[in-house]
Amino acid sequence: MSYSAKVKSEIIQQLDMARPEFMALLSAVMKVSGTMSLLPGKGIGFRIATENAGTARFLTRQLKVLVDPAVQVMVSRGATMKKKNLYFISFDEVKDLKELLFETGILSTQGEHLMIDDSIPARWIRTDTLKRAYLRGAFLGSGSISNPEKQYHLEFVTHSEHYGSELVRLLASYDLTAKVISRKGSYVVYLKEGEQIVDLLNVMGAHQALLETENIRIMKGMRNNVNRLVNCETANLSKTVNAAVRQMDAIRLIQRTIGLDRLPDILRQVAELRVNYPDATLQELGEMMEPPVGKSGVNHRLRKIETIAQEIEG
Repeated sequence: MSYSAKVKSEIIQQLDMARPEFMALLSAVMKVSGTMSLLPGKGIGFRIATENAGTARFLTRQLKVLVDPAVQVMVSRGATMKKKNLYFISFDEVKDLKELLFETGILSTQGEHLMIDDSIPARWIRTDTLKRAYLRGAFLGSGSISNPEKQYHLEFVTHSEHYGSELVRLLASYDLTAKVISRKGSYVVYLKEGEQIVDLLNVMGAHQALLETENIRIMKGMRNNVNRLVNCETANLSKTVNAAVRQMDAIRLIQRTIGLDRLPDILRQVAELRVNYPDATLQELGEMMEPPVGKSGVNHRLRKIETIAQEIEG
């Protein structure tokens, strides 16, 4: 089972809604995954298509109870083993289909003209309960979510740029910043931030997926913090080792040429300690000096030794 199917299954299991919430959900499903057709001698026909068997079962069951028992479901089997089945929920035999299409906002009138409406009906998002139901329907109809172990990505596929923009505004009412892109003739509304995806899962009632995503986000955050600390430590260690190598090279050059005895006592002492303790930190070298010297004092003296070596070499 894909991660998207897992989340949709959880959403369906949590749903126990009255007709108004179901109609808000149905309106979204019909908008994103429905097609209208003209039936010879019968008038208007309408179908919802989905690859998710659980969604098909849930919608068919609720439609027969809350809308019309004439709703039917058909299966188009994949041509190969890897090809998914496609489930069609048919409204062709629904007696008052035209009224249903008006109720769900698929159809509207402009003057005397009948038109297909690609906006989100205001009646189905006027309360928080209806808005949440509508977003569940949009996700069940055309939504997908990546496994958070791999990446953070949740999207809705729509057939209308206008509808996509309205869906973005609906998500914004929950402080979710979605974007719309065009992809292969469709318009995709998507979220790519883990925190925002978690918030949307909460809005849709997918609390198990929410907890799982949060746990993964926490683990990823911890891993990133550890990696940053390790990288920082590695960089500091590399810097320290390189500095120690430079210092040792400078001291050996002075030894070979003028000798360490020619150095002032404060420089000779730190030079001898660096030779005897090549792996010691500046702080450790300073504590071994008589009298003890701070880290910056040791660093200053070693820099002075490097400068003398550069002058000799020059």
